[in-house]
Amino acid sequence: MKAKRQIPDRRERSFKNRLSELSELPKDVVLGIPMLTMVGQMELNIENYRGIIEYTDCLIRIHTKDGQIRISGKNLKVDYYTNDEMKVTGHIVSIEYVNLTVPS
Repeated sequence: MKAKRQIPDRRERSFKNRLSELSELPKDVVLGIPMLTMVGQMELNIENYRGIIEYTDCLIRIHTKDGQIRISGKNLKVDYYTNDEMKVTGHIVSIEYVNLTVPS
């Protein structure tokens, strides 16, 4: 029998938010949420991701803790990636968050 994935309830997320504020640690570290840094329309750095779902020259889908990030554009390329960080270059037209849980 497969164990069900437990989804954190609002109290747990609220506690983590308060913990991050009280400890003065960045929320991306405490909550494990992705952090995106964009330089113009040509470069995107993503931290705290879980994996690459789809990779073409016009669409890159990234798996995160809370869902997916869809990057659309032209001549997209993953310049490098590590276990927790990646750099996407090309002409970025849009960034979408898909199926993300709504924090309380």
